[in-house]
Amino acid sequence: MFYLIIFIFGTVFGSFFNVCISRIPIKKSVVYPDSSCPVCKTKIKPYHNIPIISYILLKGKCAYCGTKINIHYFLVEILTPILLILLFISLEAQFSIVFFKYAIFISFGLIIFFIDFFHYIIPNKLSLPLIIIGFIFSILPHTDVNWISAGIGALSGFLLFLFTAYFFQKITDKDSLGGGDIKLIAAIGAFLGIWGTLFTILFSSLIALATLLVLKHDRQKHFPFGPFLVVGSIFYILAGNTLISLYLSFFNLY
Repeated sequence: MFYLIIFIFGTVFGSFFNVCISRIPIKKSVVYPDSSCPVCKTKIKPYHNIPIISYILLKGKCAYCGTKINIHYFLVEILTPILLILLFISLEAQFSIVFFKYAIFISFGLIIFFIDFFHYIIPNKLSLPLIIIGFIFSILPHTDVNWISAGIGALSGFLLFLFTAYFFQKITDKDSLGGGDIKLIAAIGAFLGIWGTLFTILFSSLIALATLLVLKHDRQKHFPFGPFLVVGSIFYILAGNTLISLYLSFFNLY
């Protein structure tokens, strides 16, 4: 029953996240006006806006003009409930303060992932509140990361990225990490603490490097790092402690 509730709420939230992804980069209200087709401007009817189901029934096209709807709308609506269910399972099926903490982080993370992927920006209105929320959770009882670890994680991640960006720019006269990435890693530190921050930086760097090599990306072109930070941090939330334990156990055997 709990899984069904999470799935339903997750799809609804995912639909709202799509609104945020579309409107925040162009500085448009996420609550007004109602959604409409970006091409024919026709207002979308409620029965054409049912999460997941409408996309499938409409075959990924506008009901009025037939314009193809970007697949990310469907992905966000399906990823949100799946990630929340996986979070619920990883926390032994309990609605604890830690569940709500990471549910908020995953929600922000999904929005940041797609905005940075499409627009190469991480808006301050997402990253800065995320830092504050992380610290608020760190001082609440029954949390998993205390304020000391949150502070060390946020500060160490922020300074590491800041110095990396500064020295890379001085040496190559090119920008590497943007201000959005620097604030995002601070938010990740506030939520995950020092060990989660280090794991995220290492893991996200490895998958970013692998992606660059596989895609044979032109190093002269911009490459958003924010999505990889989001993936690395969510991976840590869902399975990081298990992986670290397996890693330490492996070396104890030898």
